[in-house]
Amino acid sequence: MGETRLPRHMFLWSMAIIYMFAFASLYVQIPGLYGNEGVLPVRLVEPRVDGSRPLLEQIHAHPSLLWLVPRLGLDLDAQQAMELLCLVGALLALGAALLEPLRDSLVFFCLWALYLSLCQVGQDFLRFQWDSLLLEAGFLTVLVAPLNLLRWRSAFRQHDAVTFWLARWLLFRLTFGSGVAKLASHCPSWWGLTAVNHMFEAQGIPLPWSWFIQQLPDWYLKLGTVSLLVTEIALPLLYFAPIRSLRLAAFYIQVCVVTPAAAKYEHNSGLPRCSVSHPCFALMSTDLRSVFPPPRCVCVRGCLWKLWGLVQWVVFASAAVAVFAISVVSHTLYSSKILPEVRQAYSLVERYRLVSAYSLDSRMTGVDGRSEVVLEGSMDKNTWKEIEFMYKPGNVGVTPPVVAPHQPRLDWQMSQAAQGLAKQSPWFTSLVHCLLQGNKDVVRLIQTDSAQYPFSQAPPVYLRASLYRYWFTQTTQDGSSPNEWWRRDYAEEFYPAVQLGDPTLEGMLSQHRLKEKFPIQPSPDSPLAQALRQVRGHVQTLPGHLVLWSLLATVATIWLLKTLLSGVLGGRKAKTTPAEPKAKKAKDQPAEKSASASSLKAERENSEESRRDADKSPKKRK
Repeated sequence: MGETRLPRHMFLWSMAIIYMFAFASLYVQIPGLYGNEGVLPVRLVEPRVDGSRPLLEQIHAHPSLLWLVPRLGLDLDAQQAMELLCLVGALLALGAALLEPLRDSLVFFCLWALYLSLCQVGQDFLRFQWDSLLLEAGFLTVLVAPLNLLRWRSAFRQHDAVTFWLARWLLFRLTFGSGVAKLASHCPSWWGLTAVNHMFEAQGIPLPWSWFIQQLPDWYLKLGTVSLLVTEIALPLLYFAPIRSLRLAAFYIQVCVVTPAAAKYEHNSGLPRCSVSHPCFALMSTDLRSVFPPPRCVCVRGCLWKLWGLVQWVVFASAAVAVFAISVVSHTLYSSKILPEVRQAYSLVERYRLVSAYSLDSRMTGVDGRSEVVLEGSMDKNTWKEIEFMYKPGNVGVTPPVVAPHQPRLDWQMSQAAQGLAKQSPWFTSLVHCLLQGNKDVVRLIQTDSAQYPFSQAPPVYLRASLYRYWFTQTTQDGSSPNEWWRRDYAEEFYPAVQLGDPTLEGMLSQHRLKEKFPIQPSPDSPLAQALRQVRGHVQTLPGHLVLWSLLATVATIWLLKTLLSGVLGGRKAKTTPAEPKAKKAKDQPAEKSASASSLKAERENSEESRRDADKSPKKRK
């Protein structure tokens, strides 16, 4: 099992880091997104405890740990319950990232259950496809991680090599399916090899270097389109190659070509780009000689341990086969040809989001310009001021930001809403209503710096939204960079000008069930609630990306200190002389004793001889 030890540890460590960032990023956004007066208040969809139904039945119908909050006697409201789940998940993931013993199957099951509980009540802001990918990869991590039920460091990890194939199968489905969907859509941009010409301009949140890539020659961008299609369609087959060097080559090509070029799909198809490389490397570097280890699972001492190792392998191997079978259902067009038992199993676990089809974008968007919704507020309906977001494009002169590993969900949803109509995004009406009310938690999702928000002193009386087309600017004829990053043109009205009490606004709130019928209950004052409010007070004024960068710096510092301390302690141990065997010491002890006795005897004889010589001297005779 030594061949899979390092790749498995890299995969588990990477998943712990991804979980940590996912929980922490969501935590800083909960008040504005799901607070009592947020865009989509979680209290409107919070699971209600029904005393007439068993608890397990309620959890199966609506899988969320929020059911347990009132059962455990925790005096928390819905927002604080979500914050508690996020903090527990972030701390547990941080511990798993720093301490190897915590990278356990039970720990990863808790992380998966916590994130699933949040996704069940997260509504539109937790329905991105990267959330589904994290849930599926997280459940596979439960199968891949060692199970230490009987002792802290278990020697029985035979299931790892078998379940590791599921992670490789997931990576294959994601990349190969994305490449095939591009060609199957008959999109002119992909078949005409011009997709990369618009990809970096139309990605979810453009990066500073996206502008420079857009300036490259057309022939180079077309070559990038060909490379992307080849690496997504042909290279995934090498994930299952029996030669390790081929799998590693596929990994490095994926990192160098697909990961940067696929930034267009970061907001609706996968995990953040910064978290892909380590799991991918772990999958590609696994030695295939340790895939079928049933004979090894009984090569341990003791009948009970042999039986436990065999049972463990059978359970996890069966789970791997079951997960593989239900994953095929989501990708099969002719589901009638699949066994009824498999289809029934898929329907039973579908609510747990164990597998997903990942309906990746197949047609290239942004060919005619990037669509963006621009919010404007006014106090008199004559003079309008633009409301700029921290991350998404708005002001044409602002440099595109670097936000990873933070995931600004409101900014991404704004980019998604620009692809359709306001009626297709019910949450947008709630956002307008919150801004008209001057909700500070919602305003912090847009701007944490009050100086950058034009209505920090008083909320706007009127709000409207317009749709614009954005393009990257081009270099001037002399090769110098322009003063602005974007150019834009007005397209159409996205949302009409409304104010509080407006019949149009009130009607849309009632239509989408976003208008609260019951008064908001006062926040609990229990010790746990007070502790949650104190933690919130330390981070609510900081931008989300700054909080995540601070967390990343903390993890890197701790790892650096651990490395330095282990090097110093290892060097000291190397300098010490190794102890001699006890048997050798026992043999040498009599010899040492006899040698010491003979030396003492010789010293006595020498002293007696010197005394006799002194007596025979002439002076002594006189």
